Amino acid sequence: MPVWVEKAMNKEEMKRYESFKQKFFHWFLAFQDDGSFSAAAGELLALLKEELALEQAVFYLYDPVRAAFYPEAAAVEASSALPIAADGRRKVAVVDAGGPHMAARLFFMLSDEAPAMVELVYRKDGGFDEQLLWEIRTDLARLFRKLSAVLQGAGEEKRYGQLHRFAAKIHSSMHIDVVLEEIICTLQNVYPSFTYHLLLSHDNHLRGNLPIKTLVLDEREQQTAALRAFLTGQVQCEEMEAPPRSVLYAPIKGVQAVYGVIEIIAPYAAPFPKREIHFISLLASTAGSALENAKLYEQSRRLVADLQLINDTMRQLNARPRLHEAIEYMVSQIQQSFGADEVGFFLFADGKRELLPGSTPFFFDHRSEPYIEWVEKRRQSGNDILFAGDVCAPAFGPFRSIMAAPMQQNKETKGLCIALANEPYRFTFEMFKLLESLIQHSTLAFMNAMLREELEKMVVTDYLTKLHTRRYLDERIQQSMGTDASGAFMLLDIDNFKQINDVYGHQTGDEVLVQVAETMRANIRDSDVAARWGGEELAVYLPNVPLSDAVAVARRIMEKVREQTIPAVTVSCGISWWGHAGFQDAEQLFKRADAALYMAKEKGKNCIFVHDDGHVYKV
Repeated sequence: MPVWVEKAMNKEEMKRYESFKQKFFHWFLAFQDDGSFSAAAGELLALLKEELALEQAVFYLYDPVRAAFYPEAAAVEASSALPIAADGRRKVAVVDAGGPHMAARLFFMLSDEAPAMVELVYRKDGGFDEQLLWEIRTDLARLFRKLSAVLQGAGEEKRYGQLHRFAAKIHSSMHIDVVLEEIICTLQNVYPSFTYHLLLSHDNHLRGNLPIKTLVLDEREQQTAALRAFLTGQVQCEEMEAPPRSVLYAPIKGVQAVYGVIEIIAPYAAPFPKREIHFISLLASTAGSALENAKLYEQSRRLVADLQLINDTMRQLNARPRLHEAIEYMVSQIQQSFGADEVGFFLFADGKRELLPGSTPFFFDHRSEPYIEWVEKRRQSGNDILFAGDVCAPAFGPFRSIMAAPMQQNKETKGLCIALANEPYRFTFEMFKLLESLIQHSTLAFMNAMLREELEKMVVTDYLTKLHTRRYLDERIQQSMGTDASGAFMLLDIDNFKQINDVYGHQTGDEVLVQVAETMRANIRDSDVAARWGGEELAVYLPNVPLSDAVAVARRIMEKVREQTIPAVTVSCGISWWGHAGFQDAEQLFKRADAALYMAKEKGKNCIFVHDDGHVYKV
């Protein structure tokens, strides 16, 4: 090509380039700084393409993970643009683009940490000389850097304005849900193409449709960086392989603790810029402070509610003097307040474990044994944390959540309360501590109810034989005569009891009395009443029985006493019976039985006499 032609072409290209710079000035005056960098870069490249008569103009950013330049913006759609390998040795390179086209690649730094490149595709018959390309490279580097700075400044202003609004909103709220929702909303506004998750512990059950994942507190795959951020309180980054992604973990950190982690997944595999890490850290710290305040507020409200629950429970328990009523109320309260499906109360006495009436039916079934054994093993090993969020051993049944609280008095364990739930992690650790406190306060009421019942039992129970007292027997007979249709009364006297005391001693005599009393109890119904009448005389009242049944019971008792006592003794028995309408004289019933017993003793002992309708006869 003749020199004059080449110079003419250079002058023409220079003229076009000067025209581009003039039009760029007008474009920049009308430029809106609220868009994205890619859109603005595309407009700039379109202007460059038009003024320089280019086939295409593409802006590339460097991806250090894949060590190549990837298209970020283009004058026209560049779906066919391919990654370009990095060439660190040259700043301007002209390559054959295939066919009638050439490509000039202009390399420069968009920022201190972001290499960039602009590729200008033009026809071979209309090229640029090297001097012009260097000038274009210098100018484009300045233009893109300024464009990036302007947009970055506008973006920073916008982002920090959103951060300010975010801080104002979450600090004005005392609800954890609002704080968590606002974290996600702000991130979506600032980084709309990113993916977010809140990694929280199991104690944060929540919460609507928020993207919450459980923070696993152990070294498991894909959770290492998140766990490290949670434990150290420092931002952590990692790279995903399939698909290639960059992930940032920002701890939600307050003054007292770290409450969770924000997981941010970029749509590409490239390190997060320092300014982005700084902004995300500020947002996470702001969220941590607000979340801490909300948690403290929620905790204070929960403490007030817990104290109210304990006070209400104690008031209700004190209004229920019977132990089984108190247990039934506590079971209902625990089910309602903690969401428990099954509740059992156990009492420890004489080295044995007794399930208290009022517990839910499941604990009366053998299926409850694995749960009880789990609690007992932990308790005996000295572990005072009787709590598990997810018990999924094969030996266990359908219940996944378990917690237990000891019933302690004067530093002595009197019993145990066990609560079960089907849902895993149904109970939080705060619930466990509340249950411990509730049971600790309730234990005194339980013990008082037991002592009250024990005292009542002592009042109506003979100390030696453990039979009822004569006073209790009188009350039961009067009650029976008012409500029942009939009843039989028998008096039994141990034959030759004085001889037992003289030969064997009074201690043996007492043992014989106890043996006879136990035999009587073993051979009557639960509705019958056995009592100590006085000395070696014992009595039994049988409501709603015919006289023939009373005689059969007396014969059975006499036979068992003769067979089972050591030393062997016999008893004499007198029986009276009532069944006539209007007969309500218990004193006459006693006198007739006493008369019948007297006849039995007079007629040879070890026999039964009946006093019925004025007739006394041996049976």
